[in-house]
Amino acid sequence: MTFAPTGGGSLGTSLALRSGLTLPNRLLKSALSEGLAEPGGAPGTRLANLYRRWGDGGYGLLITGNVMIDRRHMSEPGQVIVEDDRHLVALTRWAGSYHEHGGPIWVQLNHPGRQANQRTGRHRPVAPSAITARVPGAAKPRALTDLEIREIITRFATAAAVVQAAGFDGVQIHGAHGYLVTQFLSPRTNRRDDAWGGDPERRRAFVVEVVRAIRASTGPGFSVGIKLNSADFQRGGFSEEESREVVGTLISEGIDLIEVSGGSYEAPAMMGVLAESTRAREAYFLDYARTVREIAGQVPIAVTGGFRSRTAMEQALADHDCDIIGIGRPACITPDAPRALLERGQQQLHAPTIRVGARGLIGRLIDLRSVDSALNLLWHADQLHRIAAGLDPDPARPWWRTLNSVIRTGPSALRPKRN
Repeated sequence: MTFAPTGGGSLGTSLALRSGLTLPNRLLKSALSEGLAEPGGAPGTRLANLYRRWGDGGYGLLITGNVMIDRRHMSEPGQVIVEDDRHLVALTRWAGSYHEHGGPIWVQLNHPGRQANQRTGRHRPVAPSAITARVPGAAKPRALTDLEIREIITRFATAAAVVQAAGFDGVQIHGAHGYLVTQFLSPRTNRRDDAWGGDPERRRAFVVEVVRAIRASTGPGFSVGIKLNSADFQRGGFSEEESREVVGTLISEGIDLIEVSGGSYEAPAMMGVLAESTRAREAYFLDYARTVREIAGQVPIAVTGGFRSRTAMEQALADHDCDIIGIGRPACITPDAPRALLERGQQQLHAPTIRVGARGLIGRLIDLRSVDSALNLLWHADQLHRIAAGLDPDPARPWWRTLNSVIRTGPSALRPKRN
């Protein structure tokens, strides 16, 4: 199978993947956790409404919010769960709601590991090693046994087979933002000295086996991608050098697409909690993407995080720094962002940075960075809930309406929630 060389082109240029799938343009709707599943974890009418709206948006590729592979370990309420084929009919309707007018759609598969919310799963979190995340309300996880690790790998494979049967075009493994795959990759969170840890090669064995298991359980033409941290931005953690080694390994395993992100909920670079000079450059992780472009060869690199202007997007593609532009929060405000850019001539996408008011008072009570991060996530999630209810987004929604959710939920609102 031959596929088009990557690099160059423009936002409207198509792109062929190793799997045989062709993306109609270079705009990716990156995963955004929706929290809209029905009780029991099935996708229902609200998710269908949201994805039908995105299906009209003209995306080259859309990736769903993170789908859980184990209902005992979830990162937030309202997530879709795929453990077996019990929700196959509902999953088929979900894929169909997007395919009515949209192009390819992938499911993001995830296990939260130590970032699981105990109030949701009611089970003690698990992780490569028993190291607690330094975020509000985090519980100390239990270290996984070898048998449990292999069972989780099987769960990834089972979920992939089910969503392929439902009509989705591929899956994306969530290997970023401090979730389980990242926990195996990072020496800060993986202190094992067995087949799953002890050196970089063994730390990446988990994600390699996940890719292999998914490939073995799915048929020809089904795409497998990964969202990968450039680094976790913590001393002694997962470094860019190790990340590049992981990229090289995944390329040899036949991965179809690598989406670059970065950070964790202990150091939330993916939430825009960055220096102003970095934010002004728009693409937070583009510098790293340049360093893996040669390693990746013909496998496309997507960069998500900070892109707002068409000028910056086109420049990144023209310079061969990446092959696909990921859009996250702007898709909450402008559901048809690709059409806005490619057809209506819009030059800038809107995604406000929401910050809590009364900062002097609230700052004396709690860490404002945590509140701002949670507020940003919840405010944009509110926009998705409006779309799912058949309404338009409300860019003018005041911060304090969303802050009510933070106050009402308490410390759990500041826990890891979104991908």
